Amino acid sequence: MSAAALSAERAEYWVRRWDRQQEHYMPDREQRFEVLGDVVAELVGRLDPLIVDLGVGPGTLAARLLDRFPESTVVGVDADPLLLALAERTLPAERFRAVAADLRQPDWFERLELDRAPDAFVSTTALHWMNREPLRQLIAVCAKALEPGGLFLDGDHLYEGEEGPRLDALARAVTRRRAGRTGAAAAEDWQAWWAAVEAAPELAELVRLRAGGFEHTVHDKPTAHDYLAFAREAGFAEAGTVWQYGDDRVVVAIR
Repeated sequence: MSAAALSAERAEYWVRRWDRQQEHYMPDREQRFEVLGDVVAELVGRLDPLIVDLGVGPGTLAARLLDRFPESTVVGVDADPLLLALAERTLPAERFRAVAADLRQPDWFERLELDRAPDAFVSTTALHWMNREPLRQLIAVCAKALEPGGLFLDGDHLYEGEEGPRLDALARAVTRRRAGRTGAAAAEDWQAWWAAVEAAPELAELVRLRAGGFEHTVHDKPTAHDYLAFAREAGFAEAGTVWQYGDDRVVVAIR
């Protein structure tokens, strides 16, 4: 899924640039990563956790977890061959494995070919492109795969929905004000990053393989409450929000 023209050095450049453009939307993105790591540190009772990164993208969350937990292994799953190639070229092959799969398809978990139950499913800024029913099914698969005490963690822009339109507007405003104060609002945005990618010679083959990109159309958007309800319905013993700044939240479900 990677192209010979893409060196590790250039892959690292594009991942660093990805980090900056993501901060355009999440001025406290690094704190979100810290919180996700804190939850794993607090609740996973082993030094060598097996972590599945759902919608791993270019591997930015995986990189931080691998750094924080030196004996951990991460299996990253994504449908975008270009982003997976960036992850493969920048993360240690002995501790990270990329799997090409669409999380909306029923066979995604089997395609991971895990040799034991994972300790945690994690995700960051990825599951928001799933409609309610595929998300419900995904969380149910995660619950079935985990042993008691296993975790489902998601950090993303999550909202109240129809029950709280003013709260959602307020949350967006808080994030926008924070981005203005930190300077993150001036960073390159999503569209500019992808435009640069499509013009980069070393990524031309991966752009071709990507064939127009991943379909992001969402017509039945889950709320923050849906995530928690789906987790409890799937058999998680507890589910709740452990961190929020503006419209950026981290939700946790414990099997």
